[in-house]
Amino acid sequence: MSASTTLTPPSPQGHPQRWLILGVICLAQLTVLLDNTVLNVAIPSLTEELGAATSDIQWMINAYSLVQSGLLLTAGSAADRYGRKKMLIAGLVLFGIGSLMAGLAQSTGQLIAARAGMGVGGALLLTTTLAVAMQIFAPAEQPKAIGIWAAVNALGFAAGPLLGGFVLGHFWWGAIFLINLPVAALGVVAVIALVPESRNPQGDRPDLLGALLSTIGMTALVYAIISGPDHGWTSGHVLATAAVAVVVLTAFGYWESRIPYPMLDPHFFRDRRFTGAVAGVVLITFGMGGALFLLTQHLQFVLGYGALEAGLRTAPLALVVVALNFSGLSAKWTAELGMPVSITLGMVLTSGGLVSIATMASGGYAGTLLGLVLIGVGCAIANPAMAHAIMSAIPPAKAGVGAGINGTLAEFGTGLGVAVLGAVLNSRFAALIPVAAASLPAALGAADTAAERAEVMSAFSSGLETSLLVGAVAVLLGGLVAAGLLRRAEKGDAELVGAS
Repeated sequence: MSASTTLTPPSPQGHPQRWLILGVICLAQLTVLLDNTVLNVAIPSLTEELGAATSDIQWMINAYSLVQSGLLLTAGSAADRYGRKKMLIAGLVLFGIGSLMAGLAQSTGQLIAARAGMGVGGALLLTTTLAVAMQIFAPAEQPKAIGIWAAVNALGFAAGPLLGGFVLGHFWWGAIFLINLPVAALGVVAVIALVPESRNPQGDRPDLLGALLSTIGMTALVYAIISGPDHGWTSGHVLATAAVAVVVLTAFGYWESRIPYPMLDPHFFRDRRFTGAVAGVVLITFGMGGALFLLTQHLQFVLGYGALEAGLRTAPLALVVVALNFSGLSAKWTAELGMPVSITLGMVLTSGGLVSIATMASGGYAGTLLGLVLIGVGCAIANPAMAHAIMSAIPPAKAGVGAGINGTLAEFGTGLGVAVLGAVLNSRFAALIPVAAASLPAALGAADTAAERAEVMSAFSSGLETSLLVGAVAVLLGGLVAAGLLRRAEKGDAELVGAS
């Protein structure tokens, strides 16, 4: 099969160069994921060299994730219609151009615009990588391939701050973006040479209004979630943005149910396998995203680690995920246990890890390490299983949309988890330390004695424990809901087979 032909559904053997192709698309994805977190360590340098205000820093960080999140569904639909290989190349090119502009930026406005451009490329890459993986692997190998793809997600999360810290230790801040250029260039060459083209053979008419509504609605929703902690959840700014999101997404759902060629087919949600996996993805990312956001604060504010050391101490989570997925162990366990049991086991372990951190973290790093390992094992089992459930419940011709749904749900769950669990922490903290309504640093600054500072730190730890336990309940609930729906879907499939 040449690289320019349209790919048919996976053969029993898969594409002959499938593992090499998977390596190429995972490298492209890793670059995108690194830029979700790499900028955080450069904040002091940007503040000093570009004169960036706090609001500028927030937009530098959020412009990337905001544009990327808003475009995931649209990018997946475009990949299905116009060709996943074409969109993968376009994503790499746009991401490379955005990285070059970011690295050479001379003002905060230029850097924010460049980051937004990188978000467009990132949306194309995140959707096409998973869609291509589903096309080149036979069904029997898809769980292992998705496991490796999921492991790259974890690796990107862990390596971003570490890579950023290393680069800033030797070069100026723009180098954290310019290192993307050789990777993007290598990716373009490799994709052209290796990746086969695949698209929806039906060639549905483009759903332009659906794409517009989806992009506006998701962008408004993510922006409301991002803005909540800074502006206040009941502020007019946040409520107005959230109202726009609700109205536009409602209109999107109505439009998609009325047209013959929808970008997101509402019938997908009638499949219990799909709805179960959707519920699981939202709730596990809700608990995980919020918990890890709070954990970094705990490591730095309570245990006293610097930013780089805090990143190193969260690395065991990603290392466990990488080890279990790259070795194929998680795929093997899923095959032996079945998808419902695997997801339940993964979510229980993840929930247990959050409980361990919540109840033992105040005693030092040992309880945190145990929790990170448990979370890593749980995520290594549950995340690939849920991604595979979503992708397998959607027709292969709509693989790009499926990948967009998976990415959108993960972004939504993570953002919501950060917002809600952060609000739980702040509420508990403020109830114990009235001056803490501002922040932990403000409360510490107002403390005059060592005893008062100890009281502030104890209140913060109490708030952290409460929020982590809420996250643990959310993850456990997600596992039970997802497993129950998937179990019912399997029984329904078995009954249909028996009836035929």
